[in-house]
Amino acid sequence: MKALLQSGGGKDSILALYKVLNEYPDIEIEGMLVTITKDFNRVSMHGVREKLVEEQAASLGLKIFKSYIPAQASNEIYIKSTLDTLKEAMERHGIEAVVFGDIFLEDIRLFRENLLKELELRPIFPLWKMDSLKLADEFISSGFRAVTVVVDLEKLSGEFLCREFNDDFIHSLPDSVDPMGENGEFHTFVYDGPIFRKQVKLRTGKFHSSGRFKFCDLTPE
Repeated sequence: MKALLQSGGGKDSILALYKVLNEYPDIEIEGMLVTITKDFNRVSMHGVREKLVEEQAASLGLKIFKSYIPAQASNEIYIKSTLDTLKEAMERHGIEAVVFGDIFLEDIRLFRENLLKELELRPIFPLWKMDSLKLADEFISSGFRAVTVVVDLEKLSGEFLCREFNDDFIHSLPDSVDPMGENGEFHTFVYDGPIFRKQVKLRTGKFHSSGRFKFCDLTPE
């Protein structure tokens, strides 16, 4: 069964990919489905430059399927763009399923399932209902490397931005914050790990804010 990995380049989706590659022999990951805000040429919500996620996909040996949306896009626009990209992937590459890195948010899972129903695609959730702390430990102990690129300042201090996602990071999180940031407390970009052909070279740049969110701008080396 050919599938796409829905990804913003962060730890959840990359760990889901890792599990599929190791535990789902009947699934072949054809590529990454990435939503890009076309006004900024950045991954939506994560703010990662399009160039970096392209390099990440290449290092993982995956094609990249981009769904472009404008800034401040409505949910309807997001859905249409995603469905159009998926339809093309089905027609050209025989995609039958989409893999997601969600862990426990029921409403998000229901949204994704309903979205794929329109195209009769199968949703796959390799991390579903697993313990967040155990997943974080598995990610780190497996040799993946990631840096935080967004924090929600209403849930987490800006001092956690642009930091390595490692044991020190996890153990310094407030008790109210999920170790995998599943409630949107923070997002990451994965730049190296056991399934990467080579490390994605990057530099940490300037900070910038948008409402309650603070971003760390990563630039390719």
